[in-house]
Amino acid sequence: MMKAAHQIRAFRQILEQYNGNVPLHRFLFTYFKQHREMGSSDRRWATRHIYSYFRLGRALADHDVDIRLAVADFLCNAEPGMVTSYFLSDLTAFQGESTVRKVELIRERFGSFNLDDVFAFSAELSEGITRYELNLASFVQPDLFIRVKLSAMDEIIARLKANHIECRQIGNQTLALPNGTKLEQLIQGAGKYQVQDLSSQKTALFFEPREWEYWWDCCAASGGKSLLLHDLEPKVQLLVSDYRSSSLENLDERFREAGIRKYQKKVLDLVANNDPDLHHYEFDGIILDAPCSGSGTWRRTPEMLHYFDPVKINSFSRLQKAISGNVVKYLKPGKPLIYITCSVFREENEYVVSWMQENLPLKLERMETITGYAERADSMFVARLIKV
Repeated sequence: MMKAAHQIRAFRQILEQYNGNVPLHRFLFTYFKQHREMGSSDRRWATRHIYSYFRLGRALADHDVDIRLAVADFLCNAEPGMVTSYFLSDLTAFQGESTVRKVELIRERFGSFNLDDVFAFSAELSEGITRYELNLASFVQPDLFIRVKLSAMDEIIARLKANHIECRQIGNQTLALPNGTKLEQLIQGAGKYQVQDLSSQKTALFFEPREWEYWWDCCAASGGKSLLLHDLEPKVQLLVSDYRSSSLENLDERFREAGIRKYQKKVLDLVANNDPDLHHYEFDGIILDAPCSGSGTWRRTPEMLHYFDPVKINSFSRLQKAISGNVVKYLKPGKPLIYITCSVFREENEYVVSWMQENLPLKLERMETITGYAERADSMFVARLIKV
């Protein structure tokens, strides 16, 4: 009991100090730096506990924090921990069972447990998102995905195997690895791979660039979609923009590693009037990887299941409409706008696409909700609209 009490105390101290204002992983980095008395084992258990706790979302909200922690730790981990062993000792024999089975056992033990309270948002989900599977997947940490250069695939797989790191190959260029794998310590040489979620990689099927076309990645962030575009057509011309100069600095580094030298970049606020910068520009394609709730990625940031304010969904939807209205005028007729979010909410996805068709000179060609939870990946939405 003493060790369990020690772990609970460490967990509670973190929970009391964390308020959701910064991503949990950044908070933990600073917290552990300030509490150097915590050994590596203490840090590892504290990290496991706080992430597991937030994965429970709003389920069992009427129960004590310690009980909720034990339930969460049981549901999220294959190996038993001291907290689970103390509070749910009779269930530790089932720790390695499937998530479905463990959920059934928790339902039997706690009559008030409702799986729908995990992802407890009343907003409508996009077509193809199954609430049961989404809730169930919340207990599973997604994999780390890398997109690998074909010429480096055999080398990287051999390197991973030599270091006893499990990986699974998906298609010709993608590897799935355990989350937290320290790739920079294992693989030498820049440009051999890009870290990119599997669902994000799948959005490239909607691009269809042609040689020498001029494309604009208007919310480029660190350039993940531009790198996909360049892989599909190395001779495409690129303008990348973001409202954060720091993101474009990260993009510059990733482009250097990928060997991309010729491109334009601008710091732009897409809600403002950008005619002074863009009045003479015409694009053959625009990628709008729009700001959104990020709800399709909350398995990586489960603290959002606790702290997210659903009022923000409507705010994001308005922002997405404003940005799409401001960028489409720079698109050539007959050319595509690729609209992407990492959201599972219909108000940010299908409803925005409907609004664009009703209010902008755009016609939907196709759209898809990419449900990543079956492949331990994020969930995303992508639509290809043509300017008419």
